Amino acid sequence: MMKLRTKYILFVAILHLVTLVLTWFIFTEKKIYFIASEALIIVSLVIATQLYSQLIKPLKYLMQGIEAIKDRDFNVKFLTTGKHEVDQLITVYNQMIDELRVERTRQEQQHFFLEKLIYTSPTGIIILNHDHGIEHLNPKALEILGADAAQLQGFLIDQLPQPLFKNIRNLPVGEARVVKPDGMSTFKLQKAHFIDRGFSRQFIMIEELTAEILAAEKNVYGKVIRMMAHEVNNTIGPVNSIMQSALITHQLWANHQFNSIKDALQVAVDRNQNLNLFMRNFAELVKLPLPNKQRINLNTLLSNVVNLMSLQAGAKNIELIFNLPAQPIYIMADEQLLEQAIINIVKNSIEAIDEIGTIELSVNEVEKTVTITDTGSGIFDDDVANLFSPFYSTKKDGQGIGLTLVREILLSHGWQFSLKTVGFRQTVFSISY
Repeated sequence: MMKLRTKYILFVAILHLVTLVLTWFIFTEKKIYFIASEALIIVSLVIATQLYSQLIKPLKYLMQGIEAIKDRDFNVKFLTTGKHEVDQLITVYNQMIDELRVERTRQEQQHFFLEKLIYTSPTGIIILNHDHGIEHLNPKALEILGADAAQLQGFLIDQLPQPLFKNIRNLPVGEARVVKPDGMSTFKLQKAHFIDRGFSRQFIMIEELTAEILAAEKNVYGKVIRMMAHEVNNTIGPVNSIMQSALITHQLWANHQFNSIKDALQVAVDRNQNLNLFMRNFAELVKLPLPNKQRINLNTLLSNVVNLMSLQAGAKNIELIFNLPAQPIYIMADEQLLEQAIINIVKNSIEAIDEIGTIELSVNEVEKTVTITDTGSGIFDDDVANLFSPFYSTKKDGQGIGLTLVREILLSHGWQFSLKTVGFRQTVFSISY
């Protein structure tokens, strides 16, 4: 398309060329009119040139301004020309440029603030693209998922193996849900959306509630256990005292055939003692001391646990296997508490195997992990979320405090751990020390 400047020059050139041709015919008849016509043409050329300077050149400057806007350069401004109409246009343009520059600065500041807010947020944030693929994750989200950005960015949620993504997939937009993907950690998931250049995009917020949930949970079950222990002890103590007195008073049983009553009293005393032991186990969970960390030999501790549990394992034809480094491994831990935790883990593994199987204890010095792997029946999906919950047990006569005790001991050491079935008859308890 022909530019306005070219059109204007072409129009002026043709007009004056035609005028010159016409004046030639005047020259042959009336020379005075020819001279007047030539003077008029010269004046017309001067006026045309002035009009070009006053109209076409300012428009050229404004075109340069438009190009600057396209390039997002909002620093280009123009001086007034002294012509009222053109100066009005230039003034409007300069005002528009000032507003655009201020607005861009404001948006850049807001964008910078938002980026910093997302980056430093204690809540994990995952931003999806228009195809629901992962576009951006903040550091907290990467920490929660235990992965690098390169392992997640660009992938669809359906393609990723982390357990949290299974819960995210099933979460409707605009709703929140609390989940426990591994039975230990608790997260609040919330999915929402925002408008980006006219299109809706989704983002997910992941808030870790593990510490708050554990503290509230411990406070509740601690009160319950203390109340139960108080009531049971207040009842068992006096009752046992009365029955023991009756049993050791020979005069009461002299010359009488009351052996059946005496046996019944002895059974009642034994049951009371078992109930007292039962409550003591619960009380130990509440009164668990802070770890007294010292330098201990991890290999020796695991060997002691195996020797202690070998008889119970042998009764079910279960083989305890060592896979430990030849050289000693020293760690900072409370030996008694850690030994109690390992005993409970191995005991659970023995109980998970019906008969004939293996339990392998391994230490990876490079990754600083201890793993106890058994060939038991495994963990059902419905039980995963409640594995470490107090009073929850999959055993018929279970009290539901074994794994809770293990959890409290390992958390007090500041260690991470997990319990999961990774294959057929392959359940792994992993501890990262």
